[in-house]
Amino acid sequence: MRFAVTYPIVAHPANPELLTGASVGAVAEALEAAGFGSLGFTDHPAPTQRWLDAGGHDSLDPFSAMGFAAARTSTLRLIPNIVVLPYYSPFTVAKAGATLDRLSGGRFVLSVGVGYLKREFAALGVDFDTRAQRFDEALAVIRAIWTGDDVTVTGEHFNASGITAHPRPVSAPHPPIWIGGNTGSARRRVAEYGEGWAPFPAPPGLAKTAGTAALDSLDALRAGIADLRRRFDIAGRDFTGTDVSFTNFAGGRPGEPDFDADAYLAGVDELAAAGVTWIQVSLPGDNLGRLLDTIGEFGERIITRAGG
Repeated sequence: MRFAVTYPIVAHPANPELLTGASVGAVAEALEAAGFGSLGFTDHPAPTQRWLDAGGHDSLDPFSAMGFAAARTSTLRLIPNIVVLPYYSPFTVAKAGATLDRLSGGRFVLSVGVGYLKREFAALGVDFDTRAQRFDEALAVIRAIWTGDDVTVTGEHFNASGITAHPRPVSAPHPPIWIGGNTGSARRRVAEYGEGWAPFPAPPGLAKTAGTAALDSLDALRAGIADLRRRFDIAGRDFTGTDVSFTNFAGGRPGEPDFDADAYLAGVDELAAAGVTWIQVSLPGDNLGRLLDTIGEFGERIITRAGG
């Protein structure tokens, strides 16, 4: 089992202690030293004030921030949570991802989702209703650019002729691609062209808001993984080595007084048995010192004991 962290900018306004290159570097170094497997950042280039006031959060640009983290570490993987792919030209994402993968020595994972915030799509000049089609087309473009030369694209949303974008990523044949989302469509995409599935906990209310399927229990997760395996079989792909990332419901939140390490470890075992390979760990974002302390404590109390 490996443990992943999304940099804990969890409010608006964000804690200014966390909004410096020095802080990103310090957190990245602490995560690597504690045995964590990855660090990522969220993707909200143009959130509305209404969304922020309703419980949203500020964000750093994920590729820029992951570059800071990469420069201060040597083994920590760089896994955004997540890049909203329809927001961007796939050629831009391919270049940013290839650059980060090469400069980090092959540590980048492209974790992407379809997105759900209509006003953010509008601010970026992207049609919300065609986001699923743009997503599929963009992924095909990125894979083609990462693995070929003189690439010609003729699509509904993206067209280009004779594109060769070097240097290519270090990872062969390309950086792993994870698909975020809880729906059958997300799992279909993983089975078609992904190396990982990144669902997220979503009770019915949140699922409706985010335009995805509810996923609020271990039984529901097991059912989703079983469906993913079935789709791999249909596609004629070997499921071995496919990553699944999820949150541990057991034991409470690390850094809180009632955190129960034994219960958390029991939850780790249940998730591993279900087929989860990465656990997304929520860490406190209200104080940099507390954050660093929690990282160290989690490494000692959980990662070391779990064999991560």
